[in-house]
Amino acid sequence: LRRLETFSPHEIDLGLDRVSAVLDRMECRCPARVVHVAGTNGKGSSVAMLQSLLASSGSTGTYTSPHILRYNERIRVDDAPATDEQIVAAFERVEAARQDTPLTYFEFGTLAALVVFEVSGVETAILEVGMGGRLDAVNAIEPDAGLITNVSLDHCEWLGNDIETIAREKAGIMRPGKAVVFADPAMPRSIELCARDSGASLIRAGKDYSWQARDDGHWSWQGRRNRLADLGPLSLRGSMQLQNAAGVLALVEAIGLDELLTPDVVDTALGSVTLPGRLQSVRRDHHWIVDVAHNPAAAAALAAALRESVTERIVVVLGMIDDKDVEGVAAELDPLVDVWIATNVESPRGIEAGELARRVANQVNRACLVAERLDAALDNARQFAGADGHILVTGSFYLVGPVMERLSPCD
Repeated sequence: LRRLETFSPHEIDLGLDRVSAVLDRMECRCPARVVHVAGTNGKGSSVAMLQSLLASSGSTGTYTSPHILRYNERIRVDDAPATDEQIVAAFERVEAARQDTPLTYFEFGTLAALVVFEVSGVETAILEVGMGGRLDAVNAIEPDAGLITNVSLDHCEWLGNDIETIAREKAGIMRPGKAVVFADPAMPRSIELCARDSGASLIRAGKDYSWQARDDGHWSWQGRRNRLADLGPLSLRGSMQLQNAAGVLALVEAIGLDELLTPDVVDTALGSVTLPGRLQSVRRDHHWIVDVAHNPAAAAALAAALRESVTERIVVVLGMIDDKDVEGVAAELDPLVDVWIATNVESPRGIEAGELARRVANQVNRACLVAERLDAALDNARQFAGADGHILVTGSFYLVGPVMERLSPCD
C-alpha cells in the first residue's frame, strides 16, 4: 500500500485516460452486471443495502472507499473482505499491465477490485464513485445502471463551487438508454438536463417512486411496478437512511429484479445491514457514537438523528481534513453540543488541531478545546462527558478509524 502512493505525483488526479489505458491492457472481464453509486452522502449506506438485497440473486462484489480500519474493507466479495493474498495478486496483475502509466492510489485500487471480482466469479459489481462521477476512475467501467444518492457541497476544489456544477459532474455516470436513479426529492436542474442530453433513463425520487415512514419505524414504498406496505425498520439508524433505502429499491426495480421486491426479502436484507462508522453506537467505558460525517449536509443528517435518540450531554471530538467546510459542519452540530474538542487526524491533509479549534470557536462563538494527541482528546472527552454523557467522534474517516481501533472490539 505504501508503494502505491509512489506511482503518481498526485494523490487526486481526476481523469479517465490513465485508468482506461491500463484497463485495456489488462483485458479484465467485467461482471455481467455493473452498478455505479455516486452522490455526496449516503453512498456507503446505499452500497451496503444494495449488496444485501442482491445477495440472493447471485455473487456480488462491492468496491467502496475510503476504508475505516483495513484496506480490505474496500473490496468485498459476497460481503466478505478480500484477503491480503487476493489483493496482492490483483495488485501484481495491475502493476504488470501498468508499464509506465502513472496511477493514483485510488485508480490502482479500482483496477485491483475488478481483478478480484473476475477471479472470484462475481456476477454483479457495485462500484462506489470516489469523487464526482464524470472523471472518477470508476467511470472507466461501463455501468448497466446507476444511483446518485444526493448532491451537496463537498470536494469543491475539484468539482465546483455550486450545486448545479457538482451535479453535472456526478451525472457523468449516466449512459444512453441506461437507468439512473436520483434518490433525493430535491433534484438539481442539471441532473434532468444531463439525463436528457445523454439519453439516460432518469428515475426520480418523489416522481417515479415514493416512500412513507411511520413513527414506529415501519414504512412503505411505491415504485413504478411494485408496491410494498408495512416494511420493517431498517438496521441502519437515522431518518436519511429511508431515503437511501427507497433509492436502492428503485434501482432494484429499474434493473428488472422485481422478484426481490417482496416484504420478506426486503425486511430480511435491509434489517440486517451493518456499516461501521455510520451513526454507530459503541458502549465501552462511556456511550460513544462514531460517524464519518464530513460536510454540512452529512452533519445536518447526523444532528437530526441525534435529536431523535440522545437527550444527554454530548461532547464532540472533531478532526477534519483541509478541503472540508469546518464552519458548515460546526454550525449544524453546535445546537446539540455541550463541549467541543479539536484534534489532529492521521492524514497529511489534516487540519492542525489548533487551527481547527480556532475555526470552530469563531463559528459557534464559544471555546473549542485543543488536544493535539488523539489519546488526550479521548481522555478529555471522557472527563467532560461524565457518567451519563455521550461522546460523539466525527469529521473524518481518518479520525473515526483510529478511534474505533482504540474502542475495539466494536459492537
